[in-house]
Amino acid sequence: MKRGEVWWAKLDPPTGQRPVVLLSRNDAYTARSLVIVAPVTTRIRHIHSEVLLDTDNGMPRECVINLDTITTIPKDCLKYRIITLTREKLRQVEASTHFALGMDE
Repeated sequence: MKRGEVWWAKLDPPTGQRPVVLLSRNDAYTARSLVIVAPVTTRIRHIHSEVLLDTDNGMPRECVINLDTITTIPKDCLKYRIITLTREKLRQVEASTHFALGMDE
């Protein structure tokens, strides 16, 4: 596990199973039982707190990483890796995270 990977996560209802992007620092995955993630969704709003993914990125269809709903989940909810984001996509995630948290000011 490492920052910038997209994993299938089995979460509690009503969320259920969904892809998430790992946001925790890399050394947290060996030391912590909880990890920080952002959900991936097909509900696209075209706002600054979203990062677009599509088949060119290895996803089965167009979707977004929603940085407005960053959350912490147990590491054992992560089932398997889907893709690893490119460095450019990870930079977009960082910029969108700063926007979502109001850190651009």
